[in-house]
Amino acid sequence: MSNTRNIPDRLNIDDAVVAFVDHQSGLASLARSAMPELLRNNVLALADAAMLFRLPVVLSTSFEQGPNGPLHPELGRRIRGAAYVPRPGEVNAFDNRDFVQALRQTGRRQLVISGLTTDVCVTLATLSALREGYQVFVVSDASAALTHEAHGVALMRMAVAGAQLVTWFSVVGEMMQDWRRDPQGLAQLIAEHVVPYRDLIVSFEGKQQRQ
Repeated sequence: MSNTRNIPDRLNIDDAVVAFVDHQSGLASLARSAMPELLRNNVLALADAAMLFRLPVVLSTSFEQGPNGPLHPELGRRIRGAAYVPRPGEVNAFDNRDFVQALRQTGRRQLVISGLTTDVCVTLATLSALREGYQVFVVSDASAALTHEAHGVALMRMAVAGAQLVTWFSVVGEMMQDWRRDPQGLAQLIAEHVVPYRDLIVSFEGKQQRQ
């Protein structure tokens, strides 16, 4: 009999909740481990995926009135009907009762998380979530830190603690499960956020028309 105790679960569309932690205008200026335009694309792609697969979403910010700044406006416009928890000062989102309650109200136990910065906001929330019994999937390319080293060390720390490291595209793949399962809007999502794949679609459609 094979031993599956140490094999992590796959993402389950019926058990996943997505948390965007501290994607704020001020903190974005500190994110130097990723190119700004690429980070923006990845965060919005994750948001679009959450909407496409109808996953519950929790948005949270910290100390908006200070230098951290407000929630990134594009992200706020992308997410419809999400729980929104502006934390007055807690660095670790799990130290805020409203944030924890918003997650618990979804009834889901797989936490897909991204945020700024990776080594503080994402890491502290991830470690707390693991202690609370959540399966945590850290979206590495939709998170960033002050340096590449800080981002990498944070990812290693979370992985050692038991979190799974994923990308926004791998989240889409796990939710889709089968190429024949084509929810309306999937092609548009991929075309918008993965330029090489958009070119591939255009090339394929051109060949189909010529046949």
